[in-house]
Amino acid sequence: MKNASSNVESIDAHLSARIRAVKAEDIATEVIQQLGDFTLIAIYRDKIRPQRTRQYQLHAPSKKASVEVLHTLLGIELKVGNRRLLCPDLATARYLAVFARVGCDAIAIPYDITQISCIADELESSWHRMMLLVEHLTEGRSPRLRAIVRRKLIEDTRVAIDSAGAGSKFPEFNQPARKRPKR
Repeated sequence: MKNASSNVESIDAHLSARIRAVKAEDIATEVIQQLGDFTLIAIYRDKIRPQRTRQYQLHAPSKKASVEVLHTLLGIELKVGNRRLLCPDLATARYLAVFARVGCDAIAIPYDITQISCIADELESSWHRMMLLVEHLTEGRSPRLRAIVRRKLIEDTRVAIDSAGAGSKFPEFNQPARKRPKR
């Protein structure tokens, strides 16, 4: 019996080799769970689509392209890659910039322009929180893993927004037409 106990060795040296490698999908799932109802998908599905909206063909490239809001003499422009899109105001440019970063083709824009600024704030906050969580959860890991997690989150968001739909091209007016008095 004494010989058997002396042959036992500690497993502490072998623990690091047995720990399962973290997958990008697991980190992406953790980011979505931590964001909860503040994900881009949830905001689009719960706050934008139930409203009266109009469809906007953004045609943003699905590959990573630079997105910036420009203040020019002609007004506010959104630069996506090499394309420039004229925007009526800063809030709309900020709203569209988030979806351009995701690479959406067609999106819904609230018809009520007073709503766009608040929703643009929420969308930008959600985008930045998502990117900060990716940085935090991949800290000390390879830049390749960080890029894979970002790409997965952006792709999943794009697919979910496309599946939610961009709505009709023109907003629906549920008000009855004005009746003219008889003469």
